[in-house]
This record gives sequence, C-alpha cells and structure tokens, in this order.
Amino acid sequence: MLPEQVLLTELGQRLREQRRIAGLTTVELAEAADVSRRYVTEAEAGRANLSLLKLAALATALRIPLRQLCDLPLGGVPERVALVGLRGAGKSTIGRALALELEVPFVELDERVQELAGTDMASLFEARSEAHLANLEREALETVLAQGQRIVLAAGGSIVHRADTYARLLATTRSVWLRAQPEEHFERVLAQGDSRPMDGRPHASEELRALLGRREPLYARCEVEISTSGHSVDHVVKTVLDALD
Repeated sequence: MLPEQVLLTELGQRLREQRRIAGLTTVELAEAADVSRRYVTEAEAGRANLSLLKLAALATALRIPLRQLCDLPLGGVPERVALVGLRGAGKSTIGRALALELEVPFVELDERVQELAGTDMASLFEARSEAHLANLEREALETVLAQGQRIVLAAGGSIVHRADTYARLLATTRSVWLRAQPEEHFERVLAQGDSRPMDGRPHASEELRALLGRREPLYARCEVEISTSGHSVDHVVKTVLDALD
C-alpha cells in the first residue's frame, strides 16, 4: 500500500470510530457537517482526499478537536503495538519479549495510570470512581502516544469499556488481542503470587467466564487476534510479528 493510501485509510478508520462513538449514522454526520452522505462513506473507506475545511467541518459535527482526526503517522503504518486482553492473557510477558525483539520501549498503561493517581490500581478500583479512572487512563494513553511511534504498550483489560479511549487506542496503534482459555487466566495470575482474583469469591471461575464473554466482541475489534494458550513466549512473539508484517 502506498504511503498516501495508508494515511487515508488510517484517517477513514478514525473517522468511522469517532462517528460510532458519537452515535451518528453516516446520513446524520453528513447533514451536520454539510457534506454529502457519499462523501462521508468514501472518506471512511479511505477513498476521499479530504480538504482541511471539510475535515474541520466533520470534527465540529463530531464535537472533537480537529487534531483528533489529523494526528496521523507520517511514516506509514504506525509502529506502535498495543496488546489487549483479559488479565492473565500474557500481555506483560509477551509485551516485554516483543519490545526486546523490536528494540523499542515497553510500557504498561496501568503503571502510567498509577503514576498519575499517586496510588495503586487496587486502591483506584476500591474508590469506585469510574469517571476519575477513565480520565486518568485517557490522560495516560495520550502521554504514551506523545512519546513517539515506536513502542509496545500493554493496555489494561478493562480499557474496552471506555469507548473513546479504546477507539483512540485502536486508531493509533497496531492492536493485538491476546486471548487464552479462562482457566489459564487464573493459573497465570496465581503463578505471579496474586490470589486476589479468587479470595472470598467461590464462583470466581464462572464470573471470569462471564466477563470474558461480555468483552470478547470488544476485544475482537483489534486488528489481530492471537491465542497464547499452550504456546511458548517465543512462538507467540513470532506469531504477532508475522501477523503484523
């Protein structure tokens, strides 16, 4: 794919994601931006070379800053890789190995959230301030994105429930859903010495299966889906690299 087409494709994907977040149909967005429905359809498909004025009109109709549509990688396909999945899927382990292979920094988004909050994730969840956590996560993501194009990022498992932040992640990274069998999620977390997922919860296994079932359609929006079950770290890293090549 030519660099120009890569940019238009990225722009189209971002436009489509923002329209969905805004809850608008292509017709409604076209009317609000004073452009034709065909123009919106072509733009989302990466077939329209949008002018600055029309981009501004679309951004205004979507009620987002113009930069949110225009912050595109000039070097072609983004080299940021984001790993998404339920806790225990292997994001940290695979992420570190993948970053080493690519010779890029590895960042865990939850660590950046904790730095901003000045406390750990357990305390943040106990506070039950979803809005505060969502703001921290979005700020942390923007800080990471500002670091440059070359990075491997492990996202928190619940990021998929914050639509605007998740859409931003999908639009600015090569997203990979690491998935595993439900029982493996528990085994891996326990192997790390963390028994919290099961403490005082006799039905923890059933709860995890239900949570995974609810999140699967959201995780499936990632560009690539890879199973980590029964595979070595080296095998998964190679599979990720082959899938993104």
